[in-house]
Amino acid sequence: MSLKLHNFFRSSTSTRLRAALNLKGLDYDYVAYVLRNGETRTPDYLAKNPQGLVPSLELEDGTTLIQSLAIIEWLEETHPDPALLPADPLGRARVRGLAYMIACEIHPLNNLRVLFRLRDQFGADEEWQRAWFTHWVRTTFDALEQALQDPATGTYCHGDTPGLADLCLYAQVWNNKRFEVPVEDWPTIARIFEALDALPAFRNAAPPNQPDAA
Repeated sequence: MSLKLHNFFRSSTSTRLRAALNLKGLDYDYVAYVLRNGETRTPDYLAKNPQGLVPSLELEDGTTLIQSLAIIEWLEETHPDPALLPADPLGRARVRGLAYMIACEIHPLNNLRVLFRLRDQFGADEEWQRAWFTHWVRTTFDALEQALQDPATGTYCHGDTPGLADLCLYAQVWNNKRFEVPVEDWPTIARIFEALDALPAFRNAAPPNQPDAA
C-alpha cells in the first residue's frame, strides 16, 4: 500500500499519527508543510482537506483521510496488528478516555490557530500565549496524572503495550517542550514518556527527527 502523509514536523497531531504508522510498520511518503507560511491554505491542499489542517493521509487511490484520531482508528481497523486498543470493552473505553483528555481537552485550545487568534485579535504576546498554553496543559495533565494511578497503568498508559493513549501523550509532551512546560511536574507521565521515547517507533516520530525539522 502506498501512503502519503501530509504533515508538519512540530504538529502534535502529526506526531501521534507518525508514531501510529511506525507502530503498524507502515511506510509512507513524507510531505512537509510550513503552517505559518499558509502552505495548507492552497487550493491544491484544500481540495484534499477542506479544513486546511494537518495531518492528512492520502491513500494509493487518491482518497484522503483527515483528522488524526479518525485516521488512527482506520489504521486500527485495516491493520489490526499490533493493536492500539485493548481487547476488552472496559479497557478500550479507558484508553480512549485517556487519549481524549489530551486530544479533545488540550489540543483544541492550544493549537496554532487558537494562539494566532489570541495574538491577532486580543494582542496576546508570546508571554501571554505561553501562559494560556500552560494553563490548559496543567488543567488536564493534573487530572491525567491522577487517572494514571489506576492499577491498569503499566509500563505505558494501559498495561505494557503502547497504544492510542500513549500516542497522544507522547505527542503532547513534545508540544509542551516548546512552551517550557516541565514534564517532571507529573512523575507518572514523565516515566511513561521516557519509556515511549526509548521505542524506535516513537523516537522516529518525534519532531526533531523529521526531515523538515532543520
